[in-house]
Amino acid sequence: MPRAYVGLGANLGPREATILRAVDLIAAVPGVEVLELSSLTETEPVGVTGQPDFLNGVLALETSLPARELLDALLGVERELGRVREEGERWGPRVIDLDLLLYGDEVVDEPGLTVPHPRLHERRFALEPLAELEPDLEIPGRGPVSVLLAELH
Repeated sequence: MPRAYVGLGANLGPREATILRAVDLIAAVPGVEVLELSSLTETEPVGVTGQPDFLNGVLALETSLPARELLDALLGVERELGRVREEGERWGPRVIDLDLLLYGDEVVDEPGLTVPHPRLHERRFALEPLAELEPDLEIPGRGPVSVLLAELH
């Protein structure tokens, strides 16, 4: 089964409780086995300032689901936890954010799904927890997590 990595973030409401609830809901998805959750770290917002800080982490899992079905399951968990995705809204405050960062060593580029996550290599809040879980992890087309992290300013 492919190993996938999911970025978790929240900056509204009880952030840690919401993230932990998201992990439980992901673990309940048929065909998904949760392996490990990184530490959760407080981070400043990226893109849109003037909003509360985020709590971020990364979840490692194995799955028999294809990448698209896994993404659909993650979006379902977001909806169950109260996230409403508005058309055109990006980087604003959110009760929960689940991003499919990596799906095995696959590269996927189709409408609504890009893996590896297109901005993963430039986001410390995603690379640091990935490095905590698996420092030698290779990001397809980009290189090792540890090197990408070292290259960030």
